Amino acid sequence: MKIVVVLPAYNAAKTLEKTIKDIPKSLIDDIILVDDFSNDETCKIAKSLGLIVVRHSENKGYGANQKTCYKLALERGADIVAMIHPDYQYDPKLLKHFIDFIKDDYFDVMLGSRIRSRKEALAGGMPIYKYYSNRFLTLFENLATGYNLSEWHTGMRAYKREVLEAIDFINNSDDFVFDSQILFQIVDKGFRIGEVPVPVRYFSEASNINFSRSLKYGIQTLLLAVRYWIKHFFK
Repeated sequence: MKIVVVLPAYNAAKTLEKTIKDIPKSLIDDIILVDDFSNDETCKIAKSLGLIVVRHSENKGYGANQKTCYKLALERGADIVAMIHPDYQYDPKLLKHFIDFIKDDYFDVMLGSRIRSRKEALAGGMPIYKYYSNRFLTLFENLATGYNLSEWHTGMRAYKREVLEAIDFINNSDDFVFDSQILFQIVDKGFRIGEVPVPVRYFSEASNINFSRSLKYGIQTLLLAVRYWIKHFFK
């Protein structure tokens, strides 16, 4: 079984090396980094670390970056594709659990959940508005789908090959709402989703989106949930 880790990167030079250091190499066949036209030395560092590196010719967006990641992983014959942000906000050492749950056929998709308790999330540096917006959106998405996930908005995930082949992720948004769209597609197809608790690590070098982009993402996600609910309620 071929395991490929993909890293959608933008200005990740300060955190990339320690992210790669913590990836359990003995379990991984390939590590692919897609650089979304960074203006730092992300590409140079990635190549020095021996990664498979692809650089966009322009800044295409977070969703577009993931599309390139998944296409490349599938082209290289991946049976499991694990995605993790290279900003060290998520603990790469935990990828083993994501991979094992899929390899042992317990789940088709694994998500890393940072939302176990308010105290833990805030102690890890998560901004309070992000914590409450995450909880609110997740509650709304669970109500719309009938699922009971603790977090829909994680940047650490793993997918079985058949999942990515079954959904039309290429036509999703090139922006941040890609993350929500792909999960609604997965739910719509009835794939099994599991979760692994991951620690919260917010710090100055970790990538972050500002309040206005977070608000846009929240509105787009709510609209997705409403459309999903209407589609299935009136079947």
